[in-house]
Amino acid sequence: MVGSVWAALGLSLTCTWALSLISPAWFQIPTFSFGVFTYCSWPQGDSWNQSCRTFRSLDDIPDIAWKVSAVMLLGGWILLAFNSILLLSWALFPKWLSSRKGSGPAPGVQVAAAIATVVGLLVFPISLASPFAKEACGASSTYRSGHCQLGWGYVTAILNAVLASLLSIIGWPRTTKVQGRTILISSDTERILFMPETSK
Repeated sequence: MVGSVWAALGLSLTCTWALSLISPAWFQIPTFSFGVFTYCSWPQGDSWNQSCRTFRSLDDIPDIAWKVSAVMLLGGWILLAFNSILLLSWALFPKWLSSRKGSGPAPGVQVAAAIATVVGLLVFPISLASPFAKEACGASSTYRSGHCQLGWGYVTAILNAVLASLLSIIGWPRTTKVQGRTILISSDTERILFMPETSK
C-alpha cells in the first residue's frame, strides 16, 4: 500500500514538474513572460491574445547559465519520470517478485532527481543578467528580477523540488539493530525483514 501511494505521488509530481517546465510564467511583466523553454508576449490588457515561442535547441537559449539550468532541470525531470515509472512497475509486480521491491535503486534515483532540480533552480536566476532578461525586465541582474515578478511556474518548480526531496527521504529504507540482528524497515513493501548479523 505504501509503495503504491509513493508511486502515485511520484507520478503526480512528475506531471506537475512537466507543467512547470513548459510554463512560460517563471518571470513576468504585464506584457511579457518567460520560462526555461518558452516565452510569451501579448498586448497590454489582453493576456488571452498571447504569442508564444519555444527555444528549440540549446543554441537558441540566450545565456550560458540558462543553458546549464535547462539541462539540469530537464535531467532532473527525466530522472523523476524514470523513477516514477520504476516505482509504478514495482507496485504492479506480482507477489512472487515482492521480495525484490526493497532492493531497487528508486531512492537513489529520486535523490539524484532532487539534486539536479535544486541545482537547476539555483542556476536559473543567474540568467537574469542576460541581454534577453534585461530587455524584458529592465534593470535585472544576477538574482535580481528588475521589473519582472516571480511567476507561478518557478514557484511550482520550487515546490516540486521540495516534495521530490521529501519523497526521497520517505522512501529510503531504514535499518536498526536489535539484540544482534539487523532489522530492515522497508516502507514500500510494508514488511520488517530480520537480517543475520555479519561479522566485521
